[in-house]
Amino acid sequence: MKKTMVFGISITLALVFGWQVAQGDDDDWRFGQSWKRTADVAPINNPVYIEECGSCHMAFPPGLLPARSWEKMMGGLEDHFGDNAELEPDTQTALTQYLLNNSADSSDYRRSRKVMRSLASNQTPLRITKVPYIQHEHDEIPARMVSDNTDVGSLSNCMACHQQADKGSFSERDINIPGYGSWDD
Repeated sequence: MKKTMVFGISITLALVFGWQVAQGDDDDWRFGQSWKRTADVAPINNPVYIEECGSCHMAFPPGLLPARSWEKMMGGLEDHFGDNAELEPDTQTALTQYLLNNSADSSDYRRSRKVMRSLASNQTPLRITKVPYIQHEHDEIPARMVSDNTDVGSLSNCMACHQQADKGSFSERDINIPGYGSWDD
């Protein structure tokens, strides 16, 4: 009787896990939390960061880059990808500290840990799209859906497809590629 019960429970658990994987993104499941959606990088909680950085582009969650990348980026704002993004010294200091405190290597969030595991210790990417983990997650998406899609333009336009990116969620369930619909690899 005990063996049958253990076997039955094992089969049930295997079916539940298998169903979740078949749904496309097993990263949303949390033991003890049922199928509750959760952020997989820390959501941005700094209004100054959102205002200053988000006025030109998406305010990227700090947990998508290591501290060394944020430090280098914030130290070179006079030439920020061809633009001058210099800030008042106090603002720059405060934002740099926020980014360092919430960077991928300071985070316990799942995708932040994956970002760090994908980087060699000597890699300091300044673009999130150059992080090996991020590249791997997007390698199956055809150019016609991203770079050739005028509503997206590039992988750096996260919010175009990741409907909950501003909340720290990059789940496959929340992907809606403009002109193509949801994505499921």
